[in-house]
Amino acid sequence: MSTNNRRVGRECALKILFALKLDEQAEATRLLNDFWQGFRFADDVLGEPLETAEAPLPTAARIFAETLVLGVVEFRPVIDREIRDIAKNWSLERMTAVDLSILRVAAYELLYQPDIPVRVTLNEAIEIAKRYGTKESPAFINGLLDKIAQKHRKSETK
Repeated sequence: MSTNNRRVGRECALKILFALKLDEQAEATRLLNDFWQGFRFADDVLGEPLETAEAPLPTAARIFAETLVLGVVEFRPVIDREIRDIAKNWSLERMTAVDLSILRVAAYELLYQPDIPVRVTLNEAIEIAKRYGTKESPAFINGLLDKIAQKHRKSETK
């Protein structure tokens, strides 16, 4: 799978998770279906659509986005606990929805996708934060994810 497909998949996952209450699996499945059906036709709140009739979204990007979204939904209690433990002075409720969604996606990768190198996960999260977050988002996200990576994938962070 090309890096570009994974970036597109991560951005789609961010957009889906941004809109998702993360209450239950059924809602995630419904939201995924709604997202893919309406994806080509309307801009979403986080930016331009990545798909046009002339250039459809690559299947690999879609599959990767779905893996990320469903993984975050399934493991959200563990992921949120990890983020909470690392973000000492920040409650999840205090974080922006975009930053929290980026953190959840990247934390899922760090915890449950060992085939993705730590450096790739961190770099991708930072680049996506630059595009969709505030000017403080990249540093905030980098700091938290680096601590999660050091805790869980220490051999890769040396």
